[in-house]
Amino acid sequence: MGSPCVLAVRWRVFEQVCEHGRVRGEATILHADLDSFYASVEQRDDPRLRGRPVIVGAGVVLAASYEAKAFGVRTAMGGRQARLLCPHAVVVPPRMSAYSAASKAVLDVAGLWRIAGPPADIAAQLRDDVREQVGLPITVGVARTKFLAKVASGVAKPDGLLVVPPDGELAFLHRLPVERLWGVGPVTACKLRERRITTVGHVARLGEPALVSMLGAFAGRHLDALAHNRDPRPVQVGRRRRSMGAQRALGRGPRTTEELNTVLAGLVDRVSRRMRTAGRAGRTVVLRLRFADFSRATRSHTLTHPTAHTPTLLHAARELLAASLPMIANRGVTLVGVAVGNLDDGGEQLVLPFEAHSGGELDAALDAVRERFGSAAVTRGALLGHDEGLVVPLLPD
Repeated sequence: MGSPCVLAVRWRVFEQVCEHGRVRGEATILHADLDSFYASVEQRDDPRLRGRPVIVGAGVVLAASYEAKAFGVRTAMGGRQARLLCPHAVVVPPRMSAYSAASKAVLDVAGLWRIAGPPADIAAQLRDDVREQVGLPITVGVARTKFLAKVASGVAKPDGLLVVPPDGELAFLHRLPVERLWGVGPVTACKLRERRITTVGHVARLGEPALVSMLGAFAGRHLDALAHNRDPRPVQVGRRRRSMGAQRALGRGPRTTEELNTVLAGLVDRVSRRMRTAGRAGRTVVLRLRFADFSRATRSHTLTHPTAHTPTLLHAARELLAASLPMIANRGVTLVGVAVGNLDDGGEQLVLPFEAHSGGELDAALDAVRERFGSAAVTRGALLGHDEGLVVPLLPD
C-alpha cells in the first residue's frame, strides 16, 4: 500500500479533512481515490472502450481498467505478460496531457469540502460532482485516521463510498489481509504468510516484540501501530510541497548508460521547468531506482544553494547515476526517478553576469517557448525518437 499523502495527487489521489464536526474521536477524514485513473480517462474519452479491458502503456503497464484487472493485469507489469494474461485487451498509448487536465479538474471540484454537513454527505456530494463535472468514477473512504480512511477507499473500490465508524474500526480492519497494511509489500507479506499470519487481526494479536524480532525494530513497531489503528498524523491543509519529481518506467530490457543519461535529462528538464513555473528552488537532488527484482534504491546530493537551473540539477543527477551504475549492472533497472527536495520559495542564488547566457536566461527562453507552443516544441536532440509518454509525476512528500 502506498504512503498516504495530504492533498497529494499522483494523477489520481487526494485527501482532505471535513471542517464540519471536527470533534475528537469522530470520523472526519476523507480519502478520495480516482479509480484506475489513466484507464478511466481513456474510457471516458472513447466510448468504444467502455466495458472493455483497457491497458495504458505498451512496454510496461501504466494503468489497467477493472475489466483488465479481472484477468490479473496490474500496474508496472511488463506489457508482454499483460497481453498474455488478457489477449483481448485494448492497449492504448498514454496521453499525459489528458490525465493532467483531468486531475486539475478534480482538484477544482474538491473545493466543495468547505461546505458544511456530515462527512458522509460531503463524500457523497464529492463523488456526484466529480462524476457530473469531470466524468470519472471516484471512490471515497471516511474514517477517524488518515491510514484507515485510505484503507477504506481501497476496500470500497471501484466507484464506492465507505464510512468506518469509530466503534467499528478494529472489527473492520482486523478481517482484512495483511497486504492492506501500509508498508507490507510482497517480501514482508511472504514472511508473514509463511508463519500463517494472513490477516491484520493476526498481526495485532502477535504483538510488537514478536513483530520486531521477525521484521526489525522500525517495521515491527510500524505494523503493530497500524494493526491497532494508531495513526496520530494530522491532515495538514494547504501545505506547500517539499519536493517535486518525475519518474519513468523502463520495462525489463537492458539499458545502456547513454540511454539512462538520456532518460535522466528528460526527467530533469520536466522537473526544473515545473519548479520555475511554481517559483520554487531546491537544494537536494534525489535519484530513485527500481530494479528487476522489485527492490528499490535512493541516492541524494545536497547542493550548496537552492536552484532551479536545469544544467546544475542535471549535473548532480548524473553524478548520482554514475555512482549507481555498478548496482544497475548487477540488478537491472526498470524505473528511474528524479526529485528535487528542500524546496524554498524561489530564493535562488543569482548567477554572475558572464554566466547568464548559459544559465537562467536560457532556461527562461525555453520555458517561454514551451509555454506558448507546448511542452514538445523544444526538446533535447538526444530525446528525439524516444517515447516520453511513460513519464509521470512523483508523489509529493
